[in-house]
Amino acid sequence: MRLWVGVFVLVGVCVAVSTSVSAQWPRYTTPDVPRLADGQPNLTAPAPKTADGKPDLSGIWENNFGGGRGGGAAPTPPPPGTPPVSQFFEVAGRGYPLPMTPWAAEVKKKRMADNSKDNPDVWCLPIGLMQYHNHPQPRQIVQTKNLMLITYEANYGLRNIYLDGRPAPNNDPTPWWFGYSRGWWEGDTLVVETTNFLGDERAGWLDVNGSPYTDALKMTERFRRPNFGTLEIDITIEDPKAYTKPFTVRVNHRLMVDQEMIEFICNENEQSTKHIK
Repeated sequence: MRLWVGVFVLVGVCVAVSTSVSAQWPRYTTPDVPRLADGQPNLTAPAPKTADGKPDLSGIWENNFGGGRGGGAAPTPPPPGTPPVSQFFEVAGRGYPLPMTPWAAEVKKKRMADNSKDNPDVWCLPIGLMQYHNHPQPRQIVQTKNLMLITYEANYGLRNIYLDGRPAPNNDPTPWWFGYSRGWWEGDTLVVETTNFLGDERAGWLDVNGSPYTDALKMTERFRRPNFGTLEIDITIEDPKAYTKPFTVRVNHRLMVDQEMIEFICNENEQSTKHIK
């Protein structure tokens, strides 16, 4: 069995453990959630707004591809002519084809031949943002006027998105695992541009199959909350070292209500890596 399949199994085990742990935690009703007459959350209600009238993206979110701990709104299909809905860019040779350069295609081929053993997720390291978008473990968004924080339950990641109008760094800064993210509003859409990625062999995994990215990557995310329970994210990848042209995919997330994030320390009692071949 290929290791990337094992990674899915390992993630599934982590989620299953998280589920059993969550059942032992006190349950609290999430405040400020619109409810139906039977007390269930009304996830198709209008999206909440901040004091300055912007959509409030705050909440605990999971992707729409299963493995989560709670129900959410059904995914919103993209209208014709918009990016395809994609769990991963390519799964077992199917799915959205990537316009790879010969170098990138060779890197991916080698990674898959090595059973994806160097995927950062296997080694409890921060994983690529696209992998986080598609990870079965949830993420929590905390939005303020000048800063948005995203806490990823997977590998306990923390991402800062600056909303205060600052430009991209131009002083030859040290690259980051998560890159350097700045966001601005275009109507009801939050546009987030991320550059200055750490693009070496450890960090440069765009998806679980090893599609690479480099330090030239610019990722542009467009966040929309069309209703209370749905978050749509269109993600554009521009990396001239790895791809011959930009491409875009869509990821749908759904709101987790009456749930909590769980502390997940990947290296605690870690017993898997010694079995990697």
